Amino acid sequence: MSDLSKEIAKKSKSSFYYAFNLLPNEKRDAMNNVYAFCRETDDIVDEGNETEEIKYEKLRKWRIELEKAVAGHSDYILLNKLGKTIAQFNIPLEPFFELLKGMEMDLQYKRYLSFDDLVTYCYRVASTVGLMCIEIFGYKHKSAKDFAVNLGIALQLTNILRDIKKDSIKGRIYLPQEDLKTFGYAESDLLSHIYNANFVDLMVYETNRAQKYFDKATMNLDLDDKASMFAARAMQHIYHKLLEKIINADYNVFQKNIKVNKIEKAGIAIGVWAKYSLVY
Repeated sequence: MSDLSKEIAKKSKSSFYYAFNLLPNEKRDAMNNVYAFCRETDDIVDEGNETEEIKYEKLRKWRIELEKAVAGHSDYILLNKLGKTIAQFNIPLEPFFELLKGMEMDLQYKRYLSFDDLVTYCYRVASTVGLMCIEIFGYKHKSAKDFAVNLGIALQLTNILRDIKKDSIKGRIYLPQEDLKTFGYAESDLLSHIYNANFVDLMVYETNRAQKYFDKATMNLDLDDKASMFAARAMQHIYHKLLEKIINADYNVFQKNIKVNKIEKAGIAIGVWAKYSLVY
């Protein structure tokens, strides 16, 4: 499949690409379409130097084109392919439009007062993607939806912890303001990338919180669905490895470039695939 969706997924070199590359052709192509949509939607907000007004307008037009694709035909080839994937796998539409709301939140908010506020954001930008994906993977138990929701929150929280420095340079602080206050770590400290005992205590708390969502996801996945969810499980293991690396780096995300390299990603994906391949 030498099309735009595949190229976007491959070019990203993301965990997504490594986790889903071992799926059967039909499902892999569908996943590439979903990923390409998510990537392009995210880029509307995060890429380029346009004003927020222009980005809002781009998101509005993108939403209209998505509606057109679902109804029959969009001006965008990528969205038309996504529309066919949605119909083929009977994917609910709500997650796609919730994702767009999540992207709007990045234009509306640069701070989150409480963890409840942050969870709403994590659900919209990450759990929604999981809810799209499980329809492609297939599942027998409704608990797979809880697996997708909790895993999405775990992945997004891990992303937030890794990207604290990068986001702060853009003026964004995702860590809840109430948590900064609890641990006596000022916003000015974060924006100045100050690594101290208060920051470490804050990070211990936040990584434990992310771990709880990884654990919830695992508990929600029924044994009967583990084989079909091997690609999602690969994502889970890759991101859990990233969380472990943050912890092993003593939480110093300001000075250390913490990542799971492509060899590690490929190894994890193949390992999870091999574990379930006999029953997939």
